[in-house]
Amino acid sequence: MLQLPVATLLLLLSTSLCAAADPLHIPIGRRKSPRDLDHSDHLAAAEFMRMRYGFGNTTTPSTKRMQRRGSSEALPFVNQGGDSSYFGTVDIGTPPQSFNLILDTGSSDLWVADTSCQTCSQSTPVFNHASSSTFQVSTEQQTIMYGSGQVTGTISQESVSMGSFSFGKQGFLAAQTTSRNLLTGTVSGIMGLAFSALSATQTTPFWQNLVAQNQLESTEMGFWLSRFRGTKFTEEEPGGSFTLGGTNATFFTGDIEFLPMVGSSPPAFWQLGMEEITVQGNQLGLSVTGSQAPSAIDTGTTLIGGPSADVAALWGQIQGSEPMPTMPGFFQYPCSTSLQISLSFGGKLWPINPADLNIGSGTQPSSCVGGIFDLTQGSNIADNGGNPIWVVGDTFLKNVYTVFKQGSPNQIGFAQLSQAAGGGSGTPGVGNTPAAGNNSKGNGSVKGMLASPLAAVLALGTVLTLCL
Repeated sequence: MLQLPVATLLLLLSTSLCAAADPLHIPIGRRKSPRDLDHSDHLAAAEFMRMRYGFGNTTTPSTKRMQRRGSSEALPFVNQGGDSSYFGTVDIGTPPQSFNLILDTGSSDLWVADTSCQTCSQSTPVFNHASSSTFQVSTEQQTIMYGSGQVTGTISQESVSMGSFSFGKQGFLAAQTTSRNLLTGTVSGIMGLAFSALSATQTTPFWQNLVAQNQLESTEMGFWLSRFRGTKFTEEEPGGSFTLGGTNATFFTGDIEFLPMVGSSPPAFWQLGMEEITVQGNQLGLSVTGSQAPSAIDTGTTLIGGPSADVAALWGQIQGSEPMPTMPGFFQYPCSTSLQISLSFGGKLWPINPADLNIGSGTQPSSCVGGIFDLTQGSNIADNGGNPIWVVGDTFLKNVYTVFKQGSPNQIGFAQLSQAAGGGSGTPGVGNTPAAGNNSKGNGSVKGMLASPLAAVLALGTVLTLCL
């Protein structure tokens, strides 16, 4: 008999209980390709990340500036056939039409496949703009680029809502063409959760519109991303929790360690300064740290990427590791080695579960491919126009509860996962650099530290909790 984890049972319970009480809970899922990952998938994922952050092979100084503001924005649907995605349900139009959209803190645009899409699969749910009384379309076409393809459509306005939160004139892209196999399963597009400076469509992200209208009790977004690696699961599974307008204390324990963002003003990416990395218990000597090592915290990315010298030094600490001959930028290591790698952004050292660092088989039966790769490919990181030189994706984020908080200053917070969320990957260590932010239980948490998981499930108010 299938044994469901406690967190999954809680999420299923929340859906049924809250339905009777008109809740603010919306189911969110996790998607994986029905086939196993291979080397080409990981190479595509790496190229997607390089293009998104200005290190792609075809990048020029002018396109770097464009990428920073998002006019050639990358998307997590890039040809990563076997990669995982985390999506939530968004309602668009009047009357509302529901779609599963990827929740992505590494981009800022909202787009959804339209009935006019010429390249979408017949199985892809599409937005029928003709059935909506509030749809407004412009004549402006926009193409959003990424590593190996693109999506093109018309910039439009429409009523958009998530649970009880809504905005009547949300800018978005009604997608008319997409690259082949860009959309799979029940996913119809993406909801970007970064800042408006990154928007290719030059529209304000949905969450920022809610903030401007004072709809949110707290200007926070909280994420718990579940882990299924190494287990059997179906193509789409409950995948964690997303809370818009606060945090969900069911899924973390102790304080949230908030750290001030680094980078440009106005902000584009959600990013922190990489301060410290330890490998097998030893501190790695990074080439640059702090604000000189901006690191994007990106829910729409699977892997961890970093500067060439630092990534090579990291794998140099692992006995028996070597570059992958068939995967430029990747390294393989003996599968018998339990990787012990922790990251710090100015506060605690957060350990990564070894299972998250192992992304598949290497060139030998006894070798495994590591989930930390060379992002910059030897580029001069000082010339990257303020773009991040580290990209920290789900390989790390599955090990912490993460909070993105707009304010003065903007902050990103991490907390240890609770047992309801599967527990942490070990006790966080003490970094060498004291945290410059503050510790908090999280403003706008589901009525603070609730007395029980059931209380969290039943909590109502102006906090929207999306359960994967």
